[in-house]
Amino acid sequence: MKKWLALALLVGVGVAGMLVTPAAQVKQGGPINPADTAWILTATALVLLMTPGLSFFYGGMVRLKNVVSTLLQSYIAMAVISLLWVVVGFSLCFGDSIHGIIGDPRTFFMFSGVGGETHPDLAPTIPLMLFALFQLKFAIITPALITGAFAERVRFKAYVLFMVLFTLVIYAPLAHWTWHPKGFLREWGVLDFAGGTVVHMSAGFAALAGALVLGRRQVHLENASHTPANLPFVMLGTGMLWFGWFGFNAGSALSASSLATLAFATTNTASAAAMLGWIAFDWLRGRKPSAMGACVGAVVGLVAVTPAAGFITVGQSIMVGLVASFVSNAAVHLKSRTSIDDTLDVFPCHGLGGVVGMVLTGVLAKDVGLLYGETKTFFMHMLALALVSAFSFIGSYLLYKLVDRIVPLRVTREAEEQGLDLSQHGETMGESTIAPAPRTAPSEAPSAPPATATTQGSTEPLPA
Repeated sequence: MKKWLALALLVGVGVAGMLVTPAAQVKQGGPINPADTAWILTATALVLLMTPGLSFFYGGMVRLKNVVSTLLQSYIAMAVISLLWVVVGFSLCFGDSIHGIIGDPRTFFMFSGVGGETHPDLAPTIPLMLFALFQLKFAIITPALITGAFAERVRFKAYVLFMVLFTLVIYAPLAHWTWHPKGFLREWGVLDFAGGTVVHMSAGFAALAGALVLGRRQVHLENASHTPANLPFVMLGTGMLWFGWFGFNAGSALSASSLATLAFATTNTASAAAMLGWIAFDWLRGRKPSAMGACVGAVVGLVAVTPAAGFITVGQSIMVGLVASFVSNAAVHLKSRTSIDDTLDVFPCHGLGGVVGMVLTGVLAKDVGLLYGETKTFFMHMLALALVSAFSFIGSYLLYKLVDRIVPLRVTREAEEQGLDLSQHGETMGESTIAPAPRTAPSEAPSAPPATATTQGSTEPLPA
């Protein structure tokens, strides 16, 4: 019955899309700037590339029997959130403001009024539809980020339901508060250039709530070693994320301008500094420099610089990357001593990385930061930090509980032991890629593995 209801809902959305009459754009701005339009089209594609990049980044970290399911949890967000955004998501984020808290869902329902003209408040030099598509990519990757916290034990149907509710109840209000011209955090003077608060803090605190609600995996309870399935996947994902992040941050200038160039430079520099900072911190703790650590460090730097990218100097971005790498590395180490099973360290890396970025934005932001003698911006950031953290964590915790009452969040123990690839999707990474050893008589058994055998995983531990 539930399957038919889901299909009926999907068909209903399609019918509604056919029947809704296109409306004239609510507001129209000035002429379209071709250079700005070309750059934001490019940036929009770059940000979308980050979601497949995230899937490889996470997929390489989990155990071999959970790779496909982990990849799909990111990819499915591109489909689900794309439709949700057209129906009502964009309206809730950027529709006419209701007391600075949420957008009117009627403003852009079914993309009605979202056309090829500029908008004086949201998209002054590019088509409003392009602005809506650019913002869509941020909404897609946010719930995908959360999946690393409950990897290897979440039921797929429950995750899809949670993703929809999270976008409507948590992400949309945060985006409106922070990025809408009349959002109350924006009117307070809170600065978030490209999503440190809206994307990374919300995902990080939702991840922490998810890890607590779903509980520990069996391997975590048994203190068994966790062998990443494929380190080259992690490195590939890191490269795709780093590349796409230029659209994420530099595209948030919404123009082909010197501001976009500054955001591009600070993004690259902070990530480089954080990669080296993570490796150096590992050296100080007596660990070998690892590919995993380098990749995680680079992503932490990207996270931390996101809210500050257009407000700080290139030199200051080095400090942002270094501070974030030290804080997140220490947090990962401390988390490993607790009973919290945040599988892929989403909260220490994205949650705390976003927190570090938000705090340092309040300190370093040009002309209005604490470093320049101004206190208002910094204190508004601290107030917003407390508010966003509590809203994201408590709201997400309640959503998990609600979803669990509708569809059990966690798979059975048997399904977890089998692996989510088979138990949830009936697919597998492919043990067939491991060449079988030739059959030999006991007396002829070779002393070493045959040359045709291949190794699917790496023995390098996660950065815990």
